[in-house]
Amino acid sequence: MCPMNRHVLVTGASSGIGRAIARQLLKQGHHVIGVCRDIGKFKLKHEHFSALAIDLSQLADLPEKLRLLQKQYPAIDAVVFCAGSGRFASLEEFSYTQIQAIINLNLTSQMMLTRAMLPALKKRPMADLVFIGSEAALSGSRKGSIYCASKFGLRGFTQALREECSKANVRVSLINPGMVKTAFFKSLNFAPGDAASNYILPEEVAEAVNYILRARVGITIDEINLNPANQVIKFKE
Repeated sequence: MCPMNRHVLVTGASSGIGRAIARQLLKQGHHVIGVCRDIGKFKLKHEHFSALAIDLSQLADLPEKLRLLQKQYPAIDAVVFCAGSGRFASLEEFSYTQIQAIINLNLTSQMMLTRAMLPALKKRPMADLVFIGSEAALSGSRKGSIYCASKFGLRGFTQALREECSKANVRVSLINPGMVKTAFFKSLNFAPGDAASNYILPEEVAEAVNYILRARVGITIDEINLNPANQVIKFKE
């Protein structure tokens, strides 16, 4: 198994899947650097938890922000990419600005963060890049053109990156959850059904991340697809 007490950067750590992952990692004895736009949202108090404010959607600011991040936390040996957003509508209902915003956050910012971290990670005896994708990366769906495009792009990125990093002891993994019961659906007009078999819990995604990080040196978990046993979608009035 991989050594404990790792230093893990978690994006989108203030809520939902990211928060569940941060909590799970802290329980396992890791050090966690949580990133979100507003660190005032962090309610987590722990001696091994640090909060950092970075707005990943502001691409022009990222190179300098990421340079400072690495300088402040040089021991990082794993990154879990949870930050993202979703909007579902027919393509014609999107403004050009909305299209760009989704692609920027869900795809481009993750590429840029990876680019910034990779040189240092390749110097580690072992490093992990774990991306939280979506079932939307596996099959296109009606009113999901932009979101699916961002997640299909992320999946292709991780597949190519895995090949690039295969000889550098940097493992690249992708987790594709189905509908997870979080506030992600608060601003949408649909949500998973109410039965326990209709959704995934964020803690279950966190367990998958923990499994990846604890895998023995020498193997890579390429991709994990998590789905509720009976996917049911309910539409809000």
